[in-house]
Amino acid sequence: MFEGKEVIVEPNVNESDISSFIGGAITLGVKKFVCEPVEGVDAEFIQPVDIPEKNVGGLVVRKKIVDKADLEEVIYAARSGAKAVLVEASDWKIIPLENLIAEIQSSGCKIYAYASSPTEVRPLLGVLDRGADGVVLKTSSLDAVKQTLDYLKVVASVNLVAVDVLEVREAGMGERVCVDTSSMLCLGEGLLVGSRSNFLFLVHNESLGSKFTSPRPFRVNAGSVSSYILTPNGKTKYLSELEAGDEVLVVSAKDVPKVATVGRVKIERRPLILVKAAFGEEVGSILLQNAETIALVGEGEKIIPVTEVKRGDRILANVVEAKGRHFGSAVDEYILEK
Repeated sequence: MFEGKEVIVEPNVNESDISSFIGGAITLGVKKFVCEPVEGVDAEFIQPVDIPEKNVGGLVVRKKIVDKADLEEVIYAARSGAKAVLVEASDWKIIPLENLIAEIQSSGCKIYAYASSPTEVRPLLGVLDRGADGVVLKTSSLDAVKQTLDYLKVVASVNLVAVDVLEVREAGMGERVCVDTSSMLCLGEGLLVGSRSNFLFLVHNESLGSKFTSPRPFRVNAGSVSSYILTPNGKTKYLSELEAGDEVLVVSAKDVPKVATVGRVKIERRPLILVKAAFGEEVGSILLQNAETIALVGEGEKIIPVTEVKRGDRILANVVEAKGRHFGSAVDEYILEK
């Protein structure tokens, strides 16, 4: 997914605070900084230069994008052998980056986009499915650095695999949760939900509709109130805890995970169905509403209504090493979930 993506930090702090800020960022996992070298600090310090008229080869250059002429200058530098370009856009951030990626993706020059917050980082790393090679996070906040690194970790840790369905059966009545997002989800996209935090099923959105219902591509009928859902910071929440304004991680088998904001949550009492599946020695389960519009995703992105799932089917789930959870955060402790 985001393998190889780098987070470079440009400290936006007073000179007197820079040493302690860099030390804190290194502790969090940052290896590269855009600033003057700090004596006694073991890190890589990058000092980009303005794009020269010639002899660009091997340089790390920086350019603020205001208009098309600035874009052309960056393209020239990349095609002339620049090692990397650090691009800062004043207003429009995504469109200039899309243009650059399309123009210089085969040049061998790396593209780093400036961001001022973790929220800005997410779309920059996913532009044109390829994204920037990394970001330069210009900040004075170590918390912003941590949030950015945590996001990359959780996206990189998404491990969709085909799991074998062991059992499908009716499970009585219960409360299920519809998650209405502020985004239009595409075919193949859904949320990671399940009864175990390390075994989360890819529950598809309602973009297909049926002869009795209109498509609702913003909605995922996600499961019972007691189910876990994976969030963009790597933590889990119970579906019952979600509310408007929260963020969820939208996942598919082929695209980089993206973040969607919850617009509302609808909890209603409905008949439920249990799906249990295995991946090696790991066994996970999910309770879903027993209805034709709720679907899981099979191999080859086949959309399978939960009413048609049967023993022996192979469906997609995110299976990772089992860890305990304390208020949604993973902790290394003994845990047994059934």
